[in-house]
Amino acid sequence: MNYRQIPNLITTARLILAVVFFVILSWYQFEGRGHSTLLTLGFFICLVAVSTDYLDGYLARKWNVESGFGRVVDPFVDKILVLGSFIFFAGKNFIISEAADPHPYVVRTITGITPAMVVVILGRELLVTSLRGLAEKSGVSFGADKWGKLKMVMQSITILVIVAFVYFLGVVQKHFEGALVSYRFWAEWFRDIMIWLTLIITVISAWGYLSRSIQLMRSPSR
Repeated sequence: MNYRQIPNLITTARLILAVVFFVILSWYQFEGRGHSTLLTLGFFICLVAVSTDYLDGYLARKWNVESGFGRVVDPFVDKILVLGSFIFFAGKNFIISEAADPHPYVVRTITGITPAMVVVILGRELLVTSLRGLAEKSGVSFGADKWGKLKMVMQSITILVIVAFVYFLGVVQKHFEGALVSYRFWAEWFRDIMIWLTLIITVISAWGYLSRSIQLMRSPSR
């Protein structure tokens, strides 16, 4: 095998891992179908997928073998993994019923993710993709800035935090019921902080791209 194909193979492997991760999330159901070991497997599959995010690009630049395939598929895999994960987290397999819930018409998820949060993340990706297309059509490079890179890191970590939270909550609930209240309070607190930090950074990163686009459109040379 030509070593120059390794970056593209890594990118392809990441896409396959994302699909396997989604299959696991599709099968698992917090209050019903699926064993907690599914989440253990899902956690490590997702960990490999997100931790190798920069490896393919790094190797392609190091070996000077950057290709159209990598430029298109690598960010595609990033978006599929992030958006797909958050969509599943807001879906029916993670909905919980609270017996003492004072708001019976409010749907809650054990992941802490709501459809509105998914809309914010999806809206940011659609906006930035559109702005990048307009900029590059004008011959201007529109690569990711520091906020865009931080956004991807935070989203990846938050996905792992959510999977770990759901897994350990199920284990504590099954084997250490007496510690459930204390664990759940602190774990939900940490989970929610990570979620809201991710959303805030996602919005900030969108504003950075929007500002750059406004400056580009106001430029007299354009």
